[in-house]
Amino acid sequence: MADLPFEPASTELIGRLLGSLDVEGKVPRAIEALGPVGGRDVVLLGGGRTRARQLEELGARVVSMGDWTGRIDLPDGSADVLVSFWSGFRSASIEELREADRVLRHDGRLLVVHDYGRDDVSRLRGDLPEYGTWSRRNGWFLKNGFRIRVVHCFWTFDSMDAAGSFLVDTFGPLGAAVIETLKRPRLTYNIAIYHRTKGGRSASAATSGVTAG
Repeated sequence: MADLPFEPASTELIGRLLGSLDVEGKVPRAIEALGPVGGRDVVLLGGGRTRARQLEELGARVVSMGDWTGRIDLPDGSADVLVSFWSGFRSASIEELREADRVLRHDGRLLVVHDYGRDDVSRLRGDLPEYGTWSRRNGWFLKNGFRIRVVHCFWTFDSMDAAGSFLVDTFGPLGAAVIETLKRPRLTYNIAIYHRTKGGRSASAATSGVTAG
């Protein structure tokens, strides 16, 4: 999947959601703040051309892009920043960190984007690890040198009818139930960017790392 944390049933539905998602550009701005990526060699895992274009508009040189397979086809120390969107680092393994560190240069930055939850969108997607265990102080990410930047976004639609149509077409009865609770044609959507410098830090240093953006 290219630019979304889940796969709508049709290309038409993907287009409808992408037209409403992240209209304020908050995620690219947060990535630049946490990287930065401007003027640097960047590996992009997941995200597709939409995210690659956003990084390039920030001045990044996207040297490689593709889905996360557990192995990055680049030499050691060949990138300044690695940005992973949704599909990467789901198994929460030390091997994944070692592979990321291998391709990063000294003081290289690893940014891992996942849903955070505590929002309207999480009510549509069920009980997922990114909504609970991953972001806890004793969770895998914080224990392995990551800090968290939470980016508060929205799925914003032109009208309540447009929001209801998308939610019902995509999520069925669950979407219909959520639309009944909304007062405006938008859903709150929180995105976590787990960020870490190559080699990480001690777990004690990471436990204070939740910030909002």
